[in-house]
Amino acid sequence: MNATVRIGWLVNRLRCMSVAEVGYRVRQAAATKMGRRMAGRSAPAPLPRARTLAVHGAPAFDAGEIEALLLDAERICAGHVLLFAERRFDVGVPTAWNRDPETGVTGPLLYAGDIAITDREQVGDIKHVWELNRHLHLVRLAQAWSVSGDLRWLHALEQQLRSWLAQCPPLTGPNWTSPLELGIRLVNWSLVWQLVGGENSRLFAGESGHQLRAGWLDSIHAHCRHIARHLSRHSSANNHLIGELTGLYVGALTWPCWKESGDWQQQARRELEHEAQAQFSRDGVNREQAFAYHIFSSEFLFVAGLVGQACGQPFPRPYWASLQRALRFLRSVRDVGGHLPAVGDADDGCVFRLDATGGDRAAQLLALGDTVFGAAADTHPGVRWLLHALPGSRPDCDPHEVDSGWAFPDGGYLLFGNHFGEHQEIKGMLDCGPLGYLGIAAHGHADALALNLSIAGEPCLIDPGTYSYWQDRKWRDYFRGTSAHNTVRIDGQDQSSSGGRFMWLRKAEARIERMPSSPHEFDFRGSHDGYTRLPDPVRHLRSVRFDGASNTLVVRDEVSARKQHKVELFWHFAPELDVRLTSHGLSVRGQRFVLQMQALGADLQLELVRGAENPPLGWCSPSYESKRPCEVLRITTVSSAVPIECRFTITFLH
Repeated sequence: MNATVRIGWLVNRLRCMSVAEVGYRVRQAAATKMGRRMAGRSAPAPLPRARTLAVHGAPAFDAGEIEALLLDAERICAGHVLLFAERRFDVGVPTAWNRDPETGVTGPLLYAGDIAITDREQVGDIKHVWELNRHLHLVRLAQAWSVSGDLRWLHALEQQLRSWLAQCPPLTGPNWTSPLELGIRLVNWSLVWQLVGGENSRLFAGESGHQLRAGWLDSIHAHCRHIARHLSRHSSANNHLIGELTGLYVGALTWPCWKESGDWQQQARRELEHEAQAQFSRDGVNREQAFAYHIFSSEFLFVAGLVGQACGQPFPRPYWASLQRALRFLRSVRDVGGHLPAVGDADDGCVFRLDATGGDRAAQLLALGDTVFGAAADTHPGVRWLLHALPGSRPDCDPHEVDSGWAFPDGGYLLFGNHFGEHQEIKGMLDCGPLGYLGIAAHGHADALALNLSIAGEPCLIDPGTYSYWQDRKWRDYFRGTSAHNTVRIDGQDQSSSGGRFMWLRKAEARIERMPSSPHEFDFRGSHDGYTRLPDPVRHLRSVRFDGASNTLVVRDEVSARKQHKVELFWHFAPELDVRLTSHGLSVRGQRFVLQMQALGADLQLELVRGAENPPLGWCSPSYESKRPCEVLRITTVSSAVPIECRFTITFLH
């Protein structure tokens, strides 16, 4: 980041801060400078009271699942590690822990507070470095040992831990630059600890084993201490704070070995109970308005809660009720094919990976809820492993919580359609909520009044997703901007004003003006004020009507202004669909449906765009760092008040 850009970012960041936050940031900067003196210090001698849970052997699995696990362990030993959702990287043998496996750049062994994580020449893509160092794959080696009893996996795990401790001394290098990453690492270290037998593990046999244990505990103390001193506060107190608190709580409860441990545990527990309520709406929606972070935060809360249960320190009912509501929302917005709208930011990061791929985390989370809250059989492999590693009683929860719903007005989402959960399901979702959470709304997208549509379990009208946080700025701006969502853009400007890659300055506020009565007789009207900032203020109003009897959807967009403005309406289609412009409008064919669309309005120009690069338009991102072309219908007109009406008719093929 050059000096001019850096100054501009700082000015924008200050605009998002309260006076209290500015003071907090100044104190944190001072603490970071003081931390340099502690970088080389050893931890106080630990007391011999690390917690070993009653974890024996491995849960029952069939031969195919065991084979997949051991194959994954083989690949890890060969240096081929799965990062993010589906990509394997060569991380070296032994592992080069400070090297970005994507670019090959190795981060410097400097005091962490002196490292610029956005400088690609210094650290490469920091997301890749951090993902590797979450140590999800070390848990896989512990699982391989548990299921087979083969010492080679324990030796491989030992080598990984020793190399990490040697390459990443406390507060030194890129892997100490984010308290959130320290929190995730502590979670996975705790799982490793329990799966290999805790204090009684053969890892710690003999003089060499004692040295490994001492070095590991020294690092664990540094992790907890650093998190406790650098918790995300004020406008940054989003999923990062939940993750940091979870890591601190799990670390202090698994290794209560120092005089500070009790205070760390109590603080983390108290704040987790608060954040479980604060960061989720009353109807269960994560307030970051990003569905991937809804899952991410829920995973953290589940792990903290399960560790508390396993250690005889259960969280109270309101904590678990927040998670029950979060799962209710997640279950409601998934379509019958298991697809989840890609609303808001996503980086495919996860808290733990205990099955072969870790791909469908929503399914895993819902299965975990079914087992923990409903006493269903733990048929999901990841759930089985997690509950095996963290054995405990069922939490105190509300047995009458409703499984699903369609109206989430506090969180900002309404569902329309019919036959939910059935073969001929039509499920649409309308976004009528805030941009994001707190002052910077870091992970929200400029998508006010956007809608998505799934038919018979096939995504149809889609949210294109995220692609990347650190690729060229034009791609970050595009995927989080208004033209990448099924809504209206005025004069080529986003609904909300960006101040940086993870910062919004002027935030559009959506408002429900007419609340529908049901999903199958859906009649909505709403507006947002994102374009009232223009010299000639513009208000966008959208009406959405769905008639379940005829399977028709009518979307009417109006702009209200004194002067004429360029109005663009975008419809993004899943790349698997056959999309064609016709003389009558648009025809879309899926495997089991045909959708016909007619656009009505004055002087409308309709064009299909696919894979344009300058400026970007017609792209979707199925996973982090991955993008592919998709068809986008752009409808353009110049108007001050004339509405655009799009009528969609859905027909099932069989």
